[in-house]
Amino acid sequence: MARKSTAQGETDQIKDQAFSDLQVLIEESEKLLNDSTSLVGEEADNLRSQVSLKLRQARDALTGARDKAQPVVEATQEYIGGHPWQTVAVSAGFGIVVGLLLGRRN
Repeated sequence: MARKSTAQGETDQIKDQAFSDLQVLIEESEKLLNDSTSLVGEEADNLRSQVSLKLRQARDALTGARDKAQPVVEATQEYIGGHPWQTVAVSAGFGIVVGLLLGRRN
């Protein structure tokens, strides 16, 4: 039980770090967009509007990905926690197949 909690905590930490990194990227891009106000002309306006649109799309995609991934992550954790030996057997089988394929290449 403790292992499951530790694994779940590590998974949550990795997921949170990935979303945090993406959020920082979006925030820095927004800052860059705001700092580009010193640019003048129609090209600068076009650039700012395009960057703004892309940032909005990235933010929406991040929110959508988080919402879609959450049930899958929960289902996977529930299955692995409920069927540990099946998970080990499938993983071992996959490792053997990959090992055989890589061994044939050399």
